[in-house]
Amino acid sequence: MTMLKSVANAVIVYAVLVLLMRLIGKRQLGELELTELVVTILISEIASRPITDPESPLAEAFVPVVALMGVEYLLSVLSVKSVKLRALLSGRPALLIVRGRIDQKQMRKNRITPDELSEALRSQGVLDLNDVEYAVLETNGQVNVIQTPAQRPATAGQLGAQTTDRGWPFTVVNNGRVLSENLRLAGRDERWLMKTLREQGVASPRDVYMMTVGADGGVFLAPMERD
Repeated sequence: MTMLKSVANAVIVYAVLVLLMRLIGKRQLGELELTELVVTILISEIASRPITDPESPLAEAFVPVVALMGVEYLLSVLSVKSVKLRALLSGRPALLIVRGRIDQKQMRKNRITPDELSEALRSQGVLDLNDVEYAVLETNGQVNVIQTPAQRPATAGQLGAQTTDRGWPFTVVNNGRVLSENLRLAGRDERWLMKTLREQGVASPRDVYMMTVGADGGVFLAPMERD
């Protein structure tokens, strides 16, 4: 009985936390701001109590969890309206490299070592510090790099090339299932789908792992791989 109650508590806690996190908004774990990270740690600790101790009332976990989420939501709303509050809670971006020169003061202030800076640059495909114009330590801890003009990829506008907008591609078949609404949004119907599949040598949508169609009519098709 205790095991069943523990499992039931786990399912309830999971469902409530997913709902609350959806209300707060989407963000990857590595992009959490300081306040969000603190709230996440506290919630994980509080929410685990009804699971590890089935006799503990669910309300003892949900009340503080809802309170924490409410505080975080309120702070996020206020931070949008107040630059000072946002800077107080999340800090400010720091320029680690300015016009090709490492700002050693900012490096020490943010406790970033030269090895860590080099690692952050390599993660963005930059091997030579001479190729870096600016490096910015964002408030979520990520380092963004702006390369020197000579190392930046040339755009179509700079090259004078004519380009066309291929539009947003719609997924019309997903793991063997036809997504009728996406097919309609793409301006296509099932007759067009079956005709296109035959042209690609595919007998049925069930034999398609993924298929997309762009606004320009471009089709991507990945056949289903059978075990």
